[in-house]
Amino acid sequence: MNTLTDNWVMLGRQYRLLMRQPIWIFIMLVQPMIWLLLYSQLFGKLPRLGGFGTASYIEYLTPGIVVMTSFFGGMWSGMSTVNELEHGVFERFLATPLGSSALVVSQVVRAGLTGAIEGLIILVVGLALGAHAHGGFLGWLVILLVAFIVGAAFSGISHAFALMLRREETVIAVANFVGLPLMFLSSMLISTAAMPVWIRHVASINPVNWAASAARSAELRGTDWGMIAVHLGLLSSVAVLTTTWALLALRRYKASL
Repeated sequence: MNTLTDNWVMLGRQYRLLMRQPIWIFIMLVQPMIWLLLYSQLFGKLPRLGGFGTASYIEYLTPGIVVMTSFFGGMWSGMSTVNELEHGVFERFLATPLGSSALVVSQVVRAGLTGAIEGLIILVVGLALGAHAHGGFLGWLVILLVAFIVGAAFSGISHAFALMLRREETVIAVANFVGLPLMFLSSMLISTAAMPVWIRHVASINPVNWAASAARSAELRGTDWGMIAVHLGLLSSVAVLTTTWALLALRRYKASL
């Protein structure tokens, strides 16, 4: 019970800090809309190549933008820990009765929840633009669950790097180095059928592509619930592994004090 309470306290703190920075709330809400509108116009004719499962690119793109938003949100979430490390806030929390694991786990949960909230807004906007969810209400729930798991999984990676590297510029460089290739080696923006063969093989073992494939299958006609279940299981395993890695990085950090 103490663990749950500690995580709840830290989660509330993180959202209170966010509420004090309305510019970040504005960016978090508006940036995905820009991606949705920009990419849907820029690549709107791509479905003519075939293999997209729909003639509407906005329908194909919307779940991809949900995954993209949550993925990048998770990858950048470690910056909050870097900031608290640099200002000594992290060490002060370690001196309190608060369970130290809550410093990591609450951040992971926060990244997942934020990704799911943003995902819901994106789905509503996508619906207004013509992206109909053929998987119905259950399809939307699957997409939001994917957003939560992706945000949590990559938040674990981000916080592990933050605790190991402890420098803002280094964590930024790592986030870009890891994040951008994973994005382009996935079906976020383009069908795997249109990819070169070698990229298709890499995409098949890319967790970001698992997320995009599961979310898109829940959106388009002919939903493959079996594939979705497998990919959700794989993504959940990745989230557990990355969170464990972040907790090990926390233990190493505590030992260095």
